[in-house]
Amino acid sequence: MGGIMNNVLEGMRVVESAAFVAVPLAGMNLAQMGAEVIRIDPIGGAPDYTRWPVTEGGQSLFWAELNKGKRSIAVDMRSERGREIVTEVVTAAGQDAGMFMTNRKVPGWLDYETLSARRPDLVMVTLTGDRHGRPQVDYTVNPAVGFPDATGPEESTEPVAHVLPAWDCIAGNMAVSALLAAERRRLRTGEGQEVTLTLKDVAAAMLGNLGIIGEVSVNGEDRPKGGNSLYGAYGQDFVCADGRRIMVIGLTQRQWRKIVELTGTGDQMAALESRLGLDLKEQGARYKAHHEITEILKPWFAARTLPEIAEILEKNTMTWGEFRSFARAVNEDPDISPENPMFSRIEQPGIGTYPVPGSPMSFSAAPRQTPAPAPHLGADTEAVLADVAKLPSGEIGKLFDEGVVAGTGG
Repeated sequence: MGGIMNNVLEGMRVVESAAFVAVPLAGMNLAQMGAEVIRIDPIGGAPDYTRWPVTEGGQSLFWAELNKGKRSIAVDMRSERGREIVTEVVTAAGQDAGMFMTNRKVPGWLDYETLSARRPDLVMVTLTGDRHGRPQVDYTVNPAVGFPDATGPEESTEPVAHVLPAWDCIAGNMAVSALLAAERRRLRTGEGQEVTLTLKDVAAAMLGNLGIIGEVSVNGEDRPKGGNSLYGAYGQDFVCADGRRIMVIGLTQRQWRKIVELTGTGDQMAALESRLGLDLKEQGARYKAHHEITEILKPWFAARTLPEIAEILEKNTMTWGEFRSFARAVNEDPDISPENPMFSRIEQPGIGTYPVPGSPMSFSAAPRQTPAPAPHLGADTEAVLADVAKLPSGEIGKLFDEGVVAGTGG
């Protein structure tokens, strides 16, 4: 796989059969912590193999990033022998093997009941759409739980769906937690188990964890659109004299005190408190008055360029950030570049050389890893069949000849 791999999970083998974000993200995170992650794909690739964004040559940057550091085996899973091979790889012997993650459960074959009959201590993590068995993706779950109605300009009545697949990202990391928790129990008891979760349940749980269900059920309130305002405290975007836009946060008492001090608006804020009968040292009071506060602060930001403001804010350790496009962020922010130890410029076969992130986690017991590129589709088919499924070379050659499995690019 190349690279200097973080060895926290060294020796662990996880098999993944999945597409799109959540489960591939989980497998990538495990691989970046040193696990051997074997991705099983249909010959020609799963539906995410050409997912945008793509290069001019049609290579998926999406697929390449979510499959960094994995091994790849391409199998005709429509054939009986192909399914048997997948079963052999998933249930292969080994104390640190027998772990499987998927988002495409197939009853009677690719399910816990069938696979655990071959390996009783199997640990399997299964992600599905919702608890009723319906398919879901982030872009259907997000509107279903209400976030688009609370997103966007205050004067707008249209829902605004976000571009970040947040529930996929959270579900992927929960899948890692689930696998490691189940594997820890197996180490103590010798028993396997299946852990199931659904994308919609992940979103519904976070809706409750963030207090929004309580806001509706207890307070009888439906969260209105807040534009770029920080809900429940003070945080707002401002346009600087040079036209650049920044977000400034006054969540804590210190942050709020420094905003007032640095902008020289103490008398105006005191007058506002008196007029509205609010104590702006309280977070909720600042939110109630956020429109009035913003009008007081706007002239200070409008009279200064971003570099001037940045120098003042940085000197006073304020919490702030500039609004940027993706392109500006990648081209201008050193935290999204090899200046950040998390990133390295690596060559992704078929795509080229560009900055690629490793794991955001830094373990004191292991050196920070260099991210490894994603494999070519089917690059490890022959090796996995020999080393994991323990098939003889003659049988492996026959499988290739019959089109049951494929190698690089198959």
